[in-house]
Amino acid sequence: MNENIICWFEIYVKDIERAKKFYTAVLGTKFSDSSAPGDSPEGMKMAFFSPMENQGVSGALIEMAGTKEGDGQCVNTMVYFPCQDCSIQEGRVAPAGGMVNRSKFSIGEFGFCSICVDSEGNPFGLFSME
Repeated sequence: MNENIICWFEIYVKDIERAKKFYTAVLGTKFSDSSAPGDSPEGMKMAFFSPMENQGVSGALIEMAGTKEGDGQCVNTMVYFPCQDCSIQEGRVAPAGGMVNRSKFSIGEFGFCSICVDSEGNPFGLFSME
């Protein structure tokens, strides 16, 4: 299992093409566009910063209805924490004072996720291959 405390991040954007141009200009990143995996919402667009096989922390730009892009004042980035089976950690969220927004769901060949909110109102994800 990946030993990084964070295994994935998402930056929510309003215009994915504009965001790709920005990050390419600033970081020199070459993005890989992808269709939405598994049970993702209709119309979701993704652009990966680096290959999924990256041994470090990787992430993507996400354009999707229902998310809020940043306004320069607040953070609108989602981090994902790696787990053996995210349903185990998901079960610990409510007793610890958080809540589960979306229980464990498939993201196709890429594994599974749970979307949760911590005790301070911050969203975060849990990720596992099982």
